[in-house]
Amino acid sequence: MTIWQGLAFNTLIYMSGLQSVSPELYEAASLDGAGAWKKFWRITFPLIAPFFTINLVLSVKGYLMVFDQIMAMTSGGPGNSTTSISVLIYTQGFQGLQFAIQSANAVVLFLIVAGVSLFQLNVLNKREDRIEN
Repeated sequence: MTIWQGLAFNTLIYMSGLQSVSPELYEAASLDGAGAWKKFWRITFPLIAPFFTINLVLSVKGYLMVFDQIMAMTSGGPGNSTTSISVLIYTQGFQGLQFAIQSANAVVLFLIVAGVSLFQLNVLNKREDRIEN
């Protein structure tokens, strides 16, 4: 179920990006003799690069903070084989009564996710700038 949910969300983001590309650009490229591959790399991909960036950042954040699917299906078992950081914080905090330690772990998880997201945004925005120029 998680794969289908993520696939649908990512597809909606890409579809909205593709709808923002003007058909006149493809027509002009066709008149100039550009093939399908060249149209994709020179027109489509540079114009949907911001959608690619936000899609990647949201997907990585979602995968780092996965909680509800694991709790609904396995509760972290069997033998902690499907335990994520979020599930560990929850189980140790509420069932292990380690409220302060797990609150600190939640803050560390937030900082890690924010750091990874900012790193991705910086790297991908630099790539977008190179594609546009």
